[in-house]
Amino acid sequence: MNSPDTAAENAAPICSAKGCRAAAVWVLAWNNPKLHTPERRKTWLACEEHREHLSSFLGVRGFLKDVVTLADWESGAAGR
Repeated sequence: MNSPDTAAENAAPICSAKGCRAAAVWVLAWNNPKLHTPERRKTWLACEEHREHLSSFLGVRGFLKDVVTLADWESGAAGR
């Protein structure tokens, strides 16, 4: 039997949009220059439906740094 922690580790990543439970496809890398050093990257995950909305939210604030597929991010191909 899996413990709750093990089950959570095996769960597929989900979209960061409020109330969304869809599988994440995109990683939105961002930082707030007032709070974070320039090289620091925070991440939000997005499904296909919410990628543009979340990107726009971060973009208008000047926080968005990169948008890559989750597969590329996990493989390290995103150049982090």
